[in-house]
Amino acid sequence: MSNRLAQSQSLYLRKHANNPIDWWYWCPEALLRAKQDNKPIFLSIGYSSCHWCTVMEGEAFSDSTIAEYLNRHFLPIKVDREERPDIDSIYMQALQTMIGQGGWPLNIFLTPDDLVPFYGGTYFPVEPRLGRPGFLQVLQSVRRFYDEEKEKLNQFKQDILEILQQSTILPLSEANLSADELLFRGIEINTGVISTSANNFNNPSFPMIPYAALTLQGSRFEFQSRYDATTTATQRGEDLVLGGIFDHVGGGFHRYTVDATWTVPHFEKMLYDNGQIVEYLANLWSSGKEEPAFKRAIVTTIQWLQREMTAPEGYFYAAQDADSFVNPSALEPDEGAFYVWSYEELEQILDDTEFALLKENFTISPQGNFDGKNVLQRRQEGKLSEAVESALDKLFTVRYGVSLHQTVHFPPARNNEEAKTVEWPGRIPAVTDTKMIVAWNSLMISGLARAYGVFDDILAWSLATNAAQFILDHQWVAGRLMRLNYEGEASVLAQSEDYAFFIKALLDLQAANPSETLWLEHAMRIQQEFDDLFWSLEMAGYYNTSSNNSQDLIVRERSYIDNATPSANGVAVANLVRLARLTDNLEYLERAEQALTAFGAILAQSPQACPSLFVALDWYRYGKCVRSTAETLKRLVPQYFPTTVYRVDASLPNHYTGLVCSGLSCLEPATSYDQLLGQMQQISLAP
Repeated sequence: MSNRLAQSQSLYLRKHANNPIDWWYWCPEALLRAKQDNKPIFLSIGYSSCHWCTVMEGEAFSDSTIAEYLNRHFLPIKVDREERPDIDSIYMQALQTMIGQGGWPLNIFLTPDDLVPFYGGTYFPVEPRLGRPGFLQVLQSVRRFYDEEKEKLNQFKQDILEILQQSTILPLSEANLSADELLFRGIEINTGVISTSANNFNNPSFPMIPYAALTLQGSRFEFQSRYDATTTATQRGEDLVLGGIFDHVGGGFHRYTVDATWTVPHFEKMLYDNGQIVEYLANLWSSGKEEPAFKRAIVTTIQWLQREMTAPEGYFYAAQDADSFVNPSALEPDEGAFYVWSYEELEQILDDTEFALLKENFTISPQGNFDGKNVLQRRQEGKLSEAVESALDKLFTVRYGVSLHQTVHFPPARNNEEAKTVEWPGRIPAVTDTKMIVAWNSLMISGLARAYGVFDDILAWSLATNAAQFILDHQWVAGRLMRLNYEGEASVLAQSEDYAFFIKALLDLQAANPSETLWLEHAMRIQQEFDDLFWSLEMAGYYNTSSNNSQDLIVRERSYIDNATPSANGVAVANLVRLARLTDNLEYLERAEQALTAFGAILAQSPQACPSLFVALDWYRYGKCVRSTAETLKRLVPQYFPTTVYRVDASLPNHYTGLVCSGLSCLEPATSYDQLLGQMQQISLAP
C-alpha cells in the first residue's frame, strides 16, 4: 500500500511511495502534526540520482520493523533537496557541525516545537556494519534521549542554534577591494585547491568547476605564486576529457570519480555539472588551449543533451541515475551497467583491427577496472582517428540500439518500472529525472551560449535559446519566478540561485550574440525582481529565500560557499557588474560593491570557500565594456576576455573601429581592429 508520497511530483519522493513508513512531505500540516503529537521529526533529505539514497530506500526504509517503530515514535518527513535547497543547506550545515562531515542521504532529527536539529547522520544500514549502527538502534537511542535527557537536549539545541545563527552574521572587514593583493591571494589559494602538485587529488575526484574557472580566469595575471595557473587550468580540462568521468561513447560527464586517477566514475550524470564543464572547456579552448579532445567532449556532450536530456518543450531534464538494470528480470539495478564493458564483450563487438585500436587509445584489460568490467579512459590527448570513432560508434549502437548518426532523440526511462517494461532497442537505460530546474537549466544555457560564441555551434545556440525562452514563457506564476517544472506545471517558488544563474544565462546569451538586445532587457527586468525579493537591506548580499518564503526556516542564509555549483551571491555580484557595464547604470555597481564589502571578511579569511566571489571581485576590479559594430564584435566574442561585455554601438563615427571603457573612463577610440585588440589585451591586466 502506498503512502502520501505517491501523489508527489518529485521522482525522488515517489521512489519512497511504497515504503511502509508513513512519510510526509515538508508542509505546514506535517510540522503542526509533529508539534501537536510531541513527536520528534525524522527529516530525511536526498535526491533521485543519489546512489546511497537509493540503497537506504531499499534497505532500512523498506524494513517493516523499522517502519513500525519510526511511525509510532517519530513524524517522518522526506525532502527532495533539488526542490528545497534552502532546507537542505541549513540542515547540512547542522550535520557537519555535529559530526564533522556531511553527504546524502541527510538524515537528521528535529524537535517539533522549533525545528532545531539534535542528532543526525547520513547512510544508516538495517544492521550494524561498515562502522555504522543499525537504523533501529539509532531510532531507539534518539527517542530515549529525547524523552529522558531534556536538559542535555535543550543545551545541545541551544548550542547548535547559536552556531547556525552566528553563521548568518558575517564579521566586519577592512579588506581593500581595490587592492590587487586580495584578488591575487584568492586566485593563488583557489588554484592550489585543484593543483596536482598541491594535494595529489585525494579521493575522490570532483570537477570543482568554480575553482577551475577562477584558476583559468586568473591565469592572465602575472604575479608571484606557488602554482602555475595556466598549467593547473589546462590539467583540469585534460583530466575531465580524457578520464573515465567522461562518457567517451555517448557524451556527457558523470558526477565524479571514486579514485584519484579520474578513472572510475560515480555514474550519475547531473545537468549542472555538464553545463559548467561545457562552458569551462569552451573557455579553455578560447584561451589558446585548442586541444581536440576538448572540442570532442563539448560536441558529444551537446549531442547527449539533445538526444537524452531535452524535453519536447525545449527545457532540459535534471539528471540520470548511476544505476540501471542488466535485464528486465533483474530485481535491483546495477551501478554503471549502462556504461561499462567486459573484455569479452568488446572482443565480440569489434573486429581485430578495431579492438587493437581501441586498446591502443583506451585503458582496456581482461580484468577490467570496475567489478571485472571496463570504464573507458583515454591514454593520451589528441584527435581520435576515424577508425577509432567508428569503433566507438559500434559500442554506441550496442548501447542504444542504433548508430549515433541515426538518432537525435532517445526517450527517457522515467522510473524503474518503465525502464524494465519498455522494449529498449539496446541496453536498458538509467532512469532520467525529467523535472526542469531553473538554476540547472541556466548553467547549461550558459555553457551552450559559450560553445556557440567560441565554435559558432548552431545546435548549441538553438538548444540554449529554446530553453531560455521556455523559462521566460512558462516559469512565472502570479508574477513570481518558479524554480521547477513538472511536465508543464511550474512549481515551488524560485530561490536565489535560480535568479542569479538565470540572469547570468541571459547575459551569456547576449555576450555570445551582442546584436540580440532582448536577452539583456529580460535580465534587467528579472534583476529588479531579484533585488526586490532577496536583497538584504541590513547586511547586503542576497538571501537564499525571498522575504515571504522563509517562515518555516530556523535561519535565513546568504550563501557564499561554492560547492558543486557556484554560490548564488558570487554569480549575482558578477551579474551586477556586467549589468553596470552594459547599461552605464552605476546603481548596479554600487550594489555589487556593497555585497563584496559585506563578504569582505570571507574573501580575506576563507578564500578557499568562495572562488565565485573572487570571480566577481575580478569583474569589479577589471570589468570593461567594448563598443563596436556587430561585425567587429563577432570577431572578438570567440576570444578569451573573461571580464568583458560587448555592446553594439551604431553611434560610433565611421572612422572608429571601437571604444574600450573601464571604470568611469574610456580609452582613445581605436581606428583599427588591431589597435582595438591591443587595447583590450592591455586593459585586461590593469584597472
